[in-house]
Amino acid sequence: VVYLTFDAGYENGNVSRVLDTLRETETPAAFFVLKHLVKENASLLHRMQEEGHLICNHTARHKNLSHATAEEIAAEIRDLEQACLEAGVQTAPYFRPPEGSFSKDMLLCVRDLGYKTVFWSFAYADWDNAKQPSPESAKKKIMENIHNGAVILLHPTSATNAEILGDVIRDLKSQGFRFGTLDELTENGKI
Repeated sequence: VVYLTFDAGYENGNVSRVLDTLRETETPAAFFVLKHLVKENASLLHRMQEEGHLICNHTARHKNLSHATAEEIAAEIRDLEQACLEAGVQTAPYFRPPEGSFSKDMLLCVRDLGYKTVFWSFAYADWDNAKQPSPESAKKKIMENIHNGAVILLHPTSATNAEILGDVIRDLKSQGFRFGTLDELTENGKI
């Protein structure tokens, strides 16, 4: 089993392409979203929800919260929640800290707010739209780093990811992998 997650802050045409691929391959995913995406592209979030994907909290403004106060942490998380509610979508109880930066105090605060923090076991430099890896090198890097239980982090704004996602999913399924959900991962007490 592998878990497919995306960090999504805005739409540039590729998020829709990623959603098309997920629908075509019947693959569940979790989207850790920012307030900008919610406010500017609520229809995408409705689509995510309608197609069975989880909408998760990545903060309102992508602030590094590793040294923030409990009040600052709560404000970032609640602000994103409120934006989602106003857009008519529900957030799942999963949080991913921006940049993967964290502290023990932050993790405890997030837990007290009702969230489980979800990191990743695989990510690569796919976020810079001006420096996209070639489809061949990206696919190779992803496939070489897959393992049972992998939590894959991709950015859906990546043109490369949008191009190769269908092949990656089909290749993994042909190798016997299935795509699980964060609900499944956390239900088993693994995180």
